[in-house]
Amino acid sequence: MTHTPSDNAVSPFQASLDWRSIPPSAAYHVPIRAHPPLKTLVLALALFLLTLCTCLAAGTQFAAAYSHNQAVSIDEFVRSFTLFYRHPAGLLSGLPFALTLMTILLAHELGHFFACRHHHIRASYPFFIPAPTLIGTFGAFILIRSPIRTTRALFDVGASGPLVGFVLAVPALLYGVLHAKIVPGLADPAHSDVVFGIPLILRFFAAILHPGVNAGSLLLHPVGRAAWVGLFATSLNLLPAGQLDGGHILRSLSPRAHRYVSLLLPLFLLALGFFQHWPGWYIWAAILMGLRFLRAAPIYDYTPLDPNRRFGALLALAVFFVCFMPAPI
Repeated sequence: MTHTPSDNAVSPFQASLDWRSIPPSAAYHVPIRAHPPLKTLVLALALFLLTLCTCLAAGTQFAAAYSHNQAVSIDEFVRSFTLFYRHPAGLLSGLPFALTLMTILLAHELGHFFACRHHHIRASYPFFIPAPTLIGTFGAFILIRSPIRTTRALFDVGASGPLVGFVLAVPALLYGVLHAKIVPGLADPAHSDVVFGIPLILRFFAAILHPGVNAGSLLLHPVGRAAWVGLFATSLNLLPAGQLDGGHILRSLSPRAHRYVSLLLPLFLLALGFFQHWPGWYIWAAILMGLRFLRAAPIYDYTPLDPNRRFGALLALAVFFVCFMPAPI
């Protein structure tokens, strides 16, 4: 059986035809599952519980430092992990830190998750990354399993997580500063094993709630320290490069600017690591350079962002600046 095309039909073998000039014949719909597979939920819950354990250990050493009016101690950090088999009840003091941090991180990832659901993009449940570090985790992430086809969807997915996480982190930081203790010499590396950086928003709250006191002398309540970690994670995610949240936002505004910034930002981080003496920037420079080898799915609808989303992009930029620290630790 053969089919004779009409006069208005386009032959599929016209090599010189500009296919982009042909409008789509009909709207299309991308079916997605009602929920991610059950096995991914089991994995997500297992990682959540493991991360809760490592965050409890981290929170315990923050609570001990807070109760003794002293900086975080590496020895106390190591001792907190021995409580799992020596005295598990002793880890309960780490709950304020652990629950606050994991709530902020979970809100961040759920912001991405529900933005994906809104735009019919397949995404996994949030996966936490447990880590026996001073902060107890390397963060959390979701896996996006289908293309993001429009610039507006790209912006919504990229901006939703950092903005939601920031909204939850701010009151936690406010509580931490309000209940902070003044410990002179806390920011002196000669007297402290670990010295934490001070973002602009922390300086702002410190100036209001503790006028005349150096923000570096404030020993934050563990809830405030969890908020500090959440703000630090937000600033890293908002770096405007690659497939980070900030990269998605910048790409939705200008793909060309996204290409150039993705190329130059690793060089800036290398210089920042050299002058600020924090080796973590070398790692992030390597991560951003590695992301350049990952293929980004094409965007099929380049409809410019509406005014509300452009305002959201400015808001995300402001969040980045008040959270970013040239020397975090």
